[in-house]
Amino acid sequence: MLALFRNFFAPPRDLILVVLAAWLGLSLSERRATRYNLNKDAIDNLILFGFVAYVMGGRVFYALEHLPDFAQSPLSLISFSIDLFDPIGALAAALIVAFVFGRRANLPFWRTLDTLTPFFAALAIGMGLSHIAENRIFGTPANVPWGIYTLDQTRHPIQIYELLASLLIFGLLWLPNLDSSPGSLFLTFTALTAAAQLFFEAFHGDSTLVFGDFRLNQILAWIVLATAFVLYEWLRTIHEQESNVLDRSTPRQ
Repeated sequence: MLALFRNFFAPPRDLILVVLAAWLGLSLSERRATRYNLNKDAIDNLILFGFVAYVMGGRVFYALEHLPDFAQSPLSLISFSIDLFDPIGALAAALIVAFVFGRRANLPFWRTLDTLTPFFAALAIGMGLSHIAENRIFGTPANVPWGIYTLDQTRHPIQIYELLASLLIFGLLWLPNLDSSPGSLFLTFTALTAAAQLFFEAFHGDSTLVFGDFRLNQILAWIVLATAFVLYEWLRTIHEQESNVLDRSTPRQ
């Protein structure tokens, strides 16, 4: 079954999975926008501009990093190869453009992030499916019944682990008793995703090591997780203070 899936969605067809996931996430975010009384068209445009900035930014930053090569062949900038891409630069460009557009459209910051959370969660599932299809990342050697034979030995199916984690996180976002204060949904998703990355990175066989034997992605996950907790407590304190002020200003009957 796994081999059939990989043959059918072999790169570049694996991008179809990401596009489908993005479409599903966009539909769910539009519903969330209605729930939060946000402009649905503004949310659609925010995602569109962010996506365009992601694609163009990734290519431009890659070109700047390899400027001598592109200076000799400028037309290679319009190549459809996904290898000529800088994901960090792409993410930075998308965040900057999305932030500027959100400010100009007068979208409330934390409620907008809550609205976009289903989009992010669905996109994580699409990326997980894409990783399974392209089979670029691999796990550590393991003697387990569910292991996958790759690179001449049985390894942890890290792509499947991360996909299952993304599916579980996506399901948890729809719990009815989840805190509905501004920013809570996005920060919950961020914390859960960072925690999953922190745990499953230990099963990666392709980790980037820094400062000796420390895994870079685990360090980043710790930073994101701690930041999410701090921001959650900060927003909760502000929400409680605003609620207390509102209660005091409300005339008693």
